[in-house]
Amino acid sequence: MANISLPRASGASTTVVPHPSVSRPINSAAPLPRLLHSLGDENKSVLSLMANADHIFTGGQGQDIAVWDRHKFTLKTSLRGHTGSILALEHAEEKGWLFSASGDSTVRVWSTVTFLPVYILNPYLETGAGDLFSLAWNPAMQIIYIGCQNTSLQWQGFCKFQLDRHVEEQWGSGTSTPTRKVHKFFDSYPQYTHRPADLQANNFSLSSSISQGAFVGTNALINISAANVIDSAHFGYIYCMALLPSTREGTGYLAQKPAQNYYLVTGSGDETVKIWHCNPSGLNMMHSFDCQHGAVLSIVASGETIYAGCQDGHVKVLDFETRTLVRSIIVQENVDVLSLSIMQSDLYTCSANGHVHRWSSSFDCTASWEAHDGIVLSSVVSCSSDRKSFCLITGANDGFVKVWAITPEAEDNLSQLHETSALISDSDVTQGDTMTYALSKFVSIPSVSSDPNHREDCRQAAIWLKKGLNQLGAQSTLLPTREAGSPLVLGTFHGTEGKHPKPRILFYGHYDVISAPPDGWDTDPFTVTGRNGYLYGRGVTDNKGPIMAVACAAAELLQDRALGIDLVFLIEGEEETGSVGFVDAIKEHKHLIGNIDAILLSNSTWISEHHPCITYGLRGVVHSTVEITSGVPDLHSGVEGGAAPEPMFDMIRLLGTLMDGERKVAIPNFYNPVRHQTEAEKQLNDVLSNVTQTPGSVLSSRWSEPSLTVHDIDVSGPRNSTVIPGKVTAKVSLRIVPDQDLQTIAQSLVDHLRGTFEKSQSPNQLSVSIDRTADWWLGNLDGPWFKALKAAVHDEWNVEPLLIREGGSIPSIPYLEKEFGCPALHLPLGQSTDQAHLPNERISLDNLSRGKSVIKRFLSIATNFHAPTE
Repeated sequence: MANISLPRASGASTTVVPHPSVSRPINSAAPLPRLLHSLGDENKSVLSLMANADHIFTGGQGQDIAVWDRHKFTLKTSLRGHTGSILALEHAEEKGWLFSASGDSTVRVWSTVTFLPVYILNPYLETGAGDLFSLAWNPAMQIIYIGCQNTSLQWQGFCKFQLDRHVEEQWGSGTSTPTRKVHKFFDSYPQYTHRPADLQANNFSLSSSISQGAFVGTNALINISAANVIDSAHFGYIYCMALLPSTREGTGYLAQKPAQNYYLVTGSGDETVKIWHCNPSGLNMMHSFDCQHGAVLSIVASGETIYAGCQDGHVKVLDFETRTLVRSIIVQENVDVLSLSIMQSDLYTCSANGHVHRWSSSFDCTASWEAHDGIVLSSVVSCSSDRKSFCLITGANDGFVKVWAITPEAEDNLSQLHETSALISDSDVTQGDTMTYALSKFVSIPSVSSDPNHREDCRQAAIWLKKGLNQLGAQSTLLPTREAGSPLVLGTFHGTEGKHPKPRILFYGHYDVISAPPDGWDTDPFTVTGRNGYLYGRGVTDNKGPIMAVACAAAELLQDRALGIDLVFLIEGEEETGSVGFVDAIKEHKHLIGNIDAILLSNSTWISEHHPCITYGLRGVVHSTVEITSGVPDLHSGVEGGAAPEPMFDMIRLLGTLMDGERKVAIPNFYNPVRHQTEAEKQLNDVLSNVTQTPGSVLSSRWSEPSLTVHDIDVSGPRNSTVIPGKVTAKVSLRIVPDQDLQTIAQSLVDHLRGTFEKSQSPNQLSVSIDRTADWWLGNLDGPWFKALKAAVHDEWNVEPLLIREGGSIPSIPYLEKEFGCPALHLPLGQSTDQAHLPNERISLDNLSRGKSVIKRFLSIATNFHAPTE
């Protein structure tokens, strides 16, 4: 990815245009692939490749398929029968078959054991289908899919009942030879005879290789029926296809359950990628992605992610589940990406300039090398029979097949953390129990929502969590939010069906974390470290630890057949940045969430180190931006000082009007709606005052009284002492409490600032905006849900929990409570010294474990909430 120099007129300097890719070229711990061997004939282009543990199969412009011994790198045999170029190869490992598609409009099936032909497939319309560009094998349904030049998508099943309908066999003189369909050109008679075409016309003669060597044993010709065709599946040639879940080596394929859904992904010259749902009777289109960067020439899939290589050097990264575009990788502009391969977390892109690039799971380019002296047309990843060594095999129009030794990324690689087979395991006692082991994996994904560089990490954290919840017993999915936003994770643990309707509890949390600069940390913030009874790492207390505690509590009850409620997980990825898009996403997908009886969250800490707490109140917040501008550029104070009305003075005077001399908010009627403290609350504060050694009046001012804060004042210009800034910007927030109305308070702030500024008669301009808001929340201490949670905490810790409020805000809680019309409960698990948002964030192992037990007790009590009383 070198810079491009553009020539300029004589005497002018040369402008260096940086490469447009935003993917970082970084040094990887994994070595560059090592060339093991070169195979082939420099006079033949290699158009298609396939491999198993023992052989490499290559197809090209010639009519034969070369079979190479993978251990000796010698030519073993050639498969002969096609009369056109070999455009695609596919392997059916469980059947020992190799499929080949050709420019002769046939698909042939070969034994990978005997290297003899098994079947010949004629597509519907025969040569009218044109070149057959792509193949995909569905092992569960025993179906081969074919992408055609005439834009049709065709398929043929190989189950017995499917073959019984389509196989045509012609027997004669002790051997079986296939019949073929009449070709209206090659089997025609002279026009003056007015005879219809038939096989007796004898205008078409099979080559000796077909007539003698191609049909040894029992073989069959299969004519694909019209019922197995989708005409105009695309508005362009169908160049490539892949199966989801992928069965290709290196794509993370796991043994599939019999009932699992399969999907076919197709790419075309019409610049689209389409997803088709596979069923035994055919295909149903589910979604179409518009790639908008030229023809889609190559496709590979891994997990829920689809990679589409395009004509102009882009690779589109598509998320299957949310149907969204995740990323566009620019490999090299205007250089076609003709083949893609996956090896665990590494994506290999093969380009028309002979180069191969390796990309990490975060889309950084970790390697680039010139693999061929020509256009790289095909590639495949293969492993040895003992699965100890892996190779990338590439083929090009230089006639060579090259075998490259590749090494999977280390065990701590991000994508391997995503592999469902290794997410959660108790087999290694050094990893602790399921909860702490899973938490260590969860924390290792740096899902920092405030940093655009970690956007993909946030998506990967969502995918990881979805898979983790699935393993623990939930039915989970991802829900899209705003464009380029992090998805919601929706997962439901379904309780045991009983005589009465089950209560449904929604657990809210967030998988995003605050940034973790290394300064101040004793250990790597994204590697969980155990020390003196605590787990250290970014997110262990806020909020990944509590999420895993609640999930494991539900899983244990489910395993014991003791889960009597439905526990619905709703985990967002942008809580730390204001939950942008959260409300709209909930409204759009509310039907998937269903009815909810109570909301539970665990997103704060105790008021002390040793006494369990329940949070029953949060303040609301109004964040605003105040801007005053002069309308002219910054000025020199030595020239204009004293003559120009300065925006800074206006800002200082304006902000000063927000507070009075007794540090009270001076906005008119601001305090009128504030709910007065009850005697019960005063008694609670007295108890908390003794525990924390903090005066009750201070606790009250933090939790139940409103406040105003000026967070920042910023100026235009260079910020030196000789400049009069032309623009001054201030960040102001209000914390509100019951019973202040959120919208009324926000508007009163705007009205006060505008009215006061207008009275000053300043020639400068004022702008006030409300950036984001969150309402206050107060729980119902007398409700049955709160009493159940209080009892669960008491039974686990053998003490009455402290009832506390907080001065901060969680925007989603009051919204969810109103949206679903049910009470919310807040159970903090961490201690006051957990350092949330700070270096050395931690959580007590004891708190985490006993917090899980509290959740199990609470869910068990809630089981009976819908049962009729005696």
